[in-house]
This record gives sequence, structure tokens and C-alpha cells, in this order.
Amino acid sequence: MNSLFKDLIGLFKFIQDLFQGVRKFFTPPKAFSWQTFIYLSLYSWGLSFLATGVIKDIIAFGGWGFLIAGTAWYTTDDPLRVPGTFMPVGALITGFLVSVFAFGNQEIGITPRTIVLWPTLAALITAAPDFFAGNGVSAKAQIPKVQDRQKIIVLLAWSMLISCWIQFYFVIDKWVKEYPSVEAENFQRSTFVVKLDIPINQPRNNGVRILSQLQPLVEEQLVNQSWSTVEKWLLSANQNVGNLAQEILSKDLAKYEEKGLWRVEPRVTNVKSGYRLDILTIWTGPSAKSQGYYLRKSCLIQPVKATKGTVAEIICDRRSKLLNGPPPPQQ
Repeated sequence: MNSLFKDLIGLFKFIQDLFQGVRKFFTPPKAFSWQTFIYLSLYSWGLSFLATGVIKDIIAFGGWGFLIAGTAWYTTDDPLRVPGTFMPVGALITGFLVSVFAFGNQEIGITPRTIVLWPTLAALITAAPDFFAGNGVSAKAQIPKVQDRQKIIVLLAWSMLISCWIQFYFVIDKWVKEYPSVEAENFQRSTFVVKLDIPINQPRNNGVRILSQLQPLVEEQLVNQSWSTVEKWLLSANQNVGNLAQEILSKDLAKYEEKGLWRVEPRVTNVKSGYRLDILTIWTGPSAKSQGYYLRKSCLIQPVKATKGTVAEIICDRRSKLLNGPPPPQQ
């Protein structure tokens, strides 16, 4: 019984000490403290939800100012350094808040520009105190000491380099989204582009997509048509295939910037049993292959006897073929 009583007293003391610690952390030791700035920021944001128009923006602006000031004050009281540098971890936190405030979006908050400028802003915040001298009440501008100039330059240079690499990532990501066929290129020799695995059921470039959707449209116009009608269609294959391809490009590839870099052309060849129709999707955009590449899907068109006379039968390749170099000339 005594043991249980002692355990309860110990638990009560632990909860009491925890509560005292939390209260001490959140209670400002004096009016002018970092806690006061944080509370003012929360109070400002609460008021901004009740305001409208310009007043709402002014109050929210003040809330951001209080939050940045309070965070900077708290994280510089006893700064924890980023390993290998003299940059305080607090500068990273403050730099992130400044970047979100200056370059964020009201709807989505964090934007690519927010992430790109974050390291550089953190370095500027770290270096800023070296350009001022004062006692906490007044300050005056100064040139950093000689022994501090090199480390400031190195920190700024590294931070700007990191920002450049992050920006490069967003540029590559944008290119891949707007020009997905670039993913079909070989990046094995690249030191900065990592090619992720693409699902097997997803075409590796839009040339395959164009051919796979163009094939049934061509078959629909030729299958079971009279042989004379098919031969007339093949004589105007450039125009007929071009019209069908334009429908696909304008609908299915409308969201991609690369839609203007694909050219669709047919090649018609006489064979012993009829005709061979080669449908080519030609990539005219940037490529790791010096002479470019194109994709081809071949269809064999031959006459067959039917009750209504001689009609066309068409048999197409199941898969498209990727071929390097320029396409064969039109005959």
C-alpha cells in the first residue's frame, strides 16, 4: 500500500514538473521577449480571419512579421549550428519563413521559388549580423572583419550553388511534364539526371501513343471497303493520315507542349499481295541521338474476295518499332 502511495506521489510530481516546464516555456519572462512576438503573430492571424479586404492583408502582414521576428530571436539565443558550417539552424528556419512569406502563394503556400531561394536567404540571414555592430539597442553598419569575410563568401557561394541545383531540378521536372517523350532518351551517362522506372503499361513516349490510337482509325476507314476505294484512299494517304493524326494531337496531346514536335507521315509501298502502309511518327525535338529517331507501325493491306466483291483486309504490327536516324524519303 505504501509502495502504491509513493508511486502515485512520484507520478503526480512528474506531471507537476512537466506542467511547470511547459508553463515556463510558454510564459514570457518579460514583456519584450520572443514569446511575446509569437503570441502577437497568433493573435494577428486570428484577427485576420475576422477582417476583410485591405485590413485583412495588413493584419496578416503584421502576423508574418511577428512570427519571423519571434522565431529569429528564439533560435539565436543559443544557436545550434548546421554541421560543418557556422550557419545556425535557426537561420534555416527563419529563412524558410521569410521565403514562404515573400515568395509563397496564398492558395498553395509553398511554391518552387520558395524552395529555390530558401538556402540563399538562410545564408544572407546568417551573414547579416557581421555587417552590423551594436549593443542590442542601437546598431551601425560595418564591413565584416577580415577573418570573417572568407567564410561568409564561401557560405553564400555554397548556398547559391544549392539554390541553383534545386532550380535545375524544377526545370528538369517541368521539361519532363511538358515533354514526356524526353523520358525515352538514354540518361545512363548523365551525372545529374536520374531516370525513374516507368510502369510497363505506360507508353515511354507520345510517339507510341499516337501510333496506337491512329491504327484503329486507319483500320476503320479501310477494313471491308471496296478495293478501288482503298486504292484511292492510299493515293491520298498523306492527307488522310494527316487529318486523323491532327485529331489525336489536338485532343490527346493538347496538355503537352511537345505536341508540335511530332510529325506524322505515311509511306505506301507496293508488295506482291497488295500494299504495305507504314505510319511514321517522327520526333523533331531535342534528342541524344545525333540524327534523331522515329517510330513505325506497318500495316499489310491486301484484297480478299467477299460476297459484295473484292474488299480490303488489313493486318497491322502489334507493336511500334523505334528506329534511329532520319525517316525514309517519300516516294
